[in-house]
Amino acid sequence: MKTIRVVAAVIRSGNKIFATARGYGEFKGQWEFPGGKIESGETPEKALVREIKEELETDIKVGELIYTIEYDYPTFHLSMDCFWCEIIKGNLTLKEAEDARWLTKEHLYDVEWLPADLSLIEKIRIQME
Repeated sequence: MKTIRVVAAVIRSGNKIFATARGYGEFKGQWEFPGGKIESGETPEKALVREIKEELETDIKVGELIYTIEYDYPTFHLSMDCFWCEIIKGNLTLKEAEDARWLTKEHLYDVEWLPADLSLIEKIRIQME
């Protein structure tokens, strides 16, 4: 099975985190943390800065690694490094996602998360004040 390596930004502002709904593909409409594939020669952190700039026209500071998700989808294995991030500059303009929300700890389960992202939600909930 092919492994796809990706990164995800858990963008935090105060007591909220930013989530997006996929605007395309098999999982259209399901919720995830923004990010994308790591290109050849990139560190996960550099890939994340690039992806957020491309997808959301926003500059971020990549912080601590929260967790690396290993998840088997039917046609591929996903390895996703998930990092705490904060906005340096930009307004989180949706270029690929169809929707976005700022979620508090109490509302983390109000959206339909992608299967792989679900394993991260409880870890985030525990770390949110």
